[in-house]
Amino acid sequence: MNDALEKAGELAGRHIVLGLSGGAACFKAAELCRALTKAGATVQVVMTEAAERFMTAVTMQALSGRPVYTSQWDQRPDNGMAHINLSREADAILVAPASADFIAQLAQGRAAELLALLCLARPLERVPLLIAPSMNREMWAHPATQRNLWQIDQDGAHVLGVAHGDQACGEFGDGRMLEAQELLEELIAFLTPKALAGQRLLITAGPTFEAIDPVRGITNLSSGKMGFSIARAAREAGAEVTLVAGPVHLPTPRGVTRIDVRSAEEMRLASVQQAESANIFVATAAVADWRPAVTAEHKIKKDGSGEVPHMAFVENPDILSEIAHSPRAQSGELFCVGFAAESQDLLANAQAKRARKGVPLLVGNIGPATFGRDDNALLLVDDEGASELPRASKRHLAQQLVAEIARRVSGLSA
Repeated sequence: MNDALEKAGELAGRHIVLGLSGGAACFKAAELCRALTKAGATVQVVMTEAAERFMTAVTMQALSGRPVYTSQWDQRPDNGMAHINLSREADAILVAPASADFIAQLAQGRAAELLALLCLARPLERVPLLIAPSMNREMWAHPATQRNLWQIDQDGAHVLGVAHGDQACGEFGDGRMLEAQELLEELIAFLTPKALAGQRLLITAGPTFEAIDPVRGITNLSSGKMGFSIARAAREAGAEVTLVAGPVHLPTPRGVTRIDVRSAEEMRLASVQQAESANIFVATAAVADWRPAVTAEHKIKKDGSGEVPHMAFVENPDILSEIAHSPRAQSGELFCVGFAAESQDLLANAQAKRARKGVPLLVGNIGPATFGRDDNALLLVDDEGASELPRASKRHLAQQLVAEIARRVSGLSA
């Protein structure tokens, strides 16, 4: 992705058919429509008769900027074939919400209304169909619904799953439609080329916290945003991603397995274990170099004497170096990427750290200029020298870095 595309939106140039079937979750489709257009997509809304009971076509037209289609007998197309035209123009069809009845129609190949008709008429090999179910928990769990979901999956639809929580009917459980941002991320992931397909990527992110006593500790300003962005980008590129996260308050990227840890030793144990089955290890975490030799059982209090308590430190394990020097990494089974957050002399320090850690790729940045921010600038150091990724959003940089990793792992030349 280039800078122009980043500014235009991740779905720039994409044409999405957004289908609404009947359900209370239609209000989320309005938010989704806005999110899709903000991401740069053109959106053509198609609604069933039941959907119009929950959301007006006027609202969806205002949000999409295009007239809404509701009938297969619509006279606007010159050829009278809205179902053909709409499906041929689409880069993807996303039905959100998809009711139990609509899913049943797809499973049986019925096409009583325009939305089901265009789903049936779409070119299977070129236009993906994504389904965001929404229904009562009992309807979701019913064997007929599960059978229908299995059938449409076998027929080539991509079922996005449901959320667990409060439902419009007042009950609680599975069946809620995913939120608009989640659906947007799923669509972007689905349309992203799978440069890391078949790879298992392990990534560490965030700071560690080394306890001094029950209420104090040593940590740093790392927010974890860069690591979480890389985890998301890697999953979108087709990798199976495990994220070992220090104490941060960030949502887990969809489709990523998260392991929460606190201290450097906890991070080491989780990382070494997960590295046994990984193909790629990316160490973005800002691991504390030292920890208190002894953790006080109770809060250390001032006694008014002005005396400062003596505190001894021990060195924390070097997680990256340990994994980079493991037999799997040395044999080439595990490709390791290190990160260096420096405050000065970035190139010299990054080169020295790469040699010391023994990794094929070291990514450097100036820590004080990026901690907590949504943007960054990266320096990539490898056997061929150094190259810069200019300041951009961490999301954009993560996508660029994942592409660089994929190129190296696949053995392709620059």
